[in-house]
Formats: sequence, structure tokens, C-alpha cells
Amino acid sequence: MAGRRRRGDGGTVRRTLTLRLTLDERVEFGPGKADLLEGIREEGSIAGAGRRMRMSYQRAHDLVAALNADFREPLVATAMGGTGGGGARLTPLGEQVLRTYREAESLAEAAVAERLDRLRTMLARRGG
Repeated sequence: MAGRRRRGDGGTVRRTLTLRLTLDERVEFGPGKADLLEGIREEGSIAGAGRRMRMSYQRAHDLVAALNADFREPLVATAMGGTGGGGARLTPLGEQVLRTYREAESLAEAAVAERLDRLRTMLARRGG
């Protein structure tokens, strides 16, 4: 997704804008939860998504449990491990929440791009 992240010096990925939405007095949704959902979609497991984010399984599992409790339906469906393997996947609502957040993120970045560029011209130049 262009604009959401940019490569900085040294090849690291950095955000040019961080969007954290307060959905109600007890529910916030931001880049960490969105990245976790994206990781679950791509990795097919909570553990894999957590590893990808350098997050403990317990932390990833707790965030998924909170997300599932915060929305009217679960965002992530899980299957127990065993012979057929376990795993996790985004539910249709999980896909919708992730897509809606990423759209808001893109719109916000586009809205402030000119001002970000203007602020960057005001930065002190560092020796390199």
C-alpha cells in the first residue's frame, strides 16, 4: 500500500503517519492491531503473526481476544491444532475492519502529505 509505509535510510520500514482511532471510550484501533490482523491473514496463524511483529504469542493472543470482544462479531476465527493443523483467519468482518482502517490511513496521509513535506523542509540538516 503506497504511502502507508516508506523505507528509511538503512532499509528499515517507517510510517510517515500513525493513525490511532478512538472508536468509543474503551476501544482504540491503530497500526499495531491492523498489522496484527494483516499478519494473521498472511501467516494463517496468531503465532506466526506475532513472530512477524516480534510480539509474544501471549500478547498477540490477548490482542486478538480483545479485538474479538470489542466488535459485534469476531474479527479472527481460530481452529485448534492437531493432525489437520490449527490456524487462524480473518472473518468477513475482520477483513472489512482491516480494509476500512487501511482506507482511513491512506486518506489521512493524503490529506496531510503537503504539510508533512513542508515540515520536512524545516528540519535541521544532519551531517551524514
